[in-house]
Amino acid sequence: MNKVIIVGRLTRDPEVRYTQTGKAVASFSVAVDTGYGENKRADFIPVVVWDKLAEVCGNNLTKGRRVLVEGRLQIRDYEKDGQKRRAADVVAQNIEFLDTKQAVSGSSTAASPAKSSGYDVSSFGTEVFPEEEIPF
Repeated sequence: MNKVIIVGRLTRDPEVRYTQTGKAVASFSVAVDTGYGENKRADFIPVVVWDKLAEVCGNNLTKGRRVLVEGRLQIRDYEKDGQKRRAADVVAQNIEFLDTKQAVSGSSTAASPAKSSGYDVSSFGTEVFPEEEIPF
């Protein structure tokens, strides 16, 4: 199984391009905080989004927006300046907008999480399962 879930803030506006066949592809990176106290730091994780979701991201996401990205890890090989290199990306299958555009631009309006997949992301990770229904 290859599944990745990250929560963080966009480090730049999504860049939307189109392939020769007309498929939309968006790319951006998400800053994810790790550690705490003096050991706190951020990892910058590159994300790739395809098709209609790429267009939605390009039209609605901006630098600083808080998102939950669910997808798979992809390792790719490429060559630069004659040297073989390797890179890892998260290929997004679902993206939840965790704040509003107004919240990022400094408005005093309280942010409310987006509900683009039918569940309330404000309670993400707080589900309580009876012992016999633990999902793993």
